[in-house]
Amino acid sequence: MIQRIQTLYLLIVTALMAVTLFTPIATFTAGSGDVYTLSAFELTNGDQSQSTLWMGILLVLATVLPLVTLFMYKRRQLQLRLCGAEVVLLIGAAAFMAIYYWLAGANALENVGIEHRSFGWAAIMPILSLVLSFLAARGIFKDEILVRSLDRIR
Repeated sequence: MIQRIQTLYLLIVTALMAVTLFTPIATFTAGSGDVYTLSAFELTNGDQSQSTLWMGILLVLATVLPLVTLFMYKRRQLQLRLCGAEVVLLIGAAAFMAIYYWLAGANALENVGIEHRSFGWAAIMPILSLVLSFLAARGIFKDEILVRSLDRIR
């Protein structure tokens, strides 16, 4: 079952989430000209930083889980459940990114007025991964239906 299309989907999800871990998610420009960068584990500009540890942990889990799911190809029911868990993790990661994006100027950095905000490429990755995880779950479900129908014929 490793040659199936859902394997490709799960590999792409793993790669996209790994990119999210190592690239900036968003950048903020303050009124003083300082540029703040939101990454998986911190919001920083060099001398001032705020930890985003929980978002980083969620992103690490969302990176590792599709890789684990990939090697459970003999247990399709477990694969379906793990794909569902991946969808929940990706929704949580997207929610964390949105929260840090919108609240960065308000209370994440003290006494800093944010004038310009912009998303990085990494902010799109959980949404793309969400679609691909859903497609992988759909492929796994179709395989399960196929195997069950073949068992009835015997």
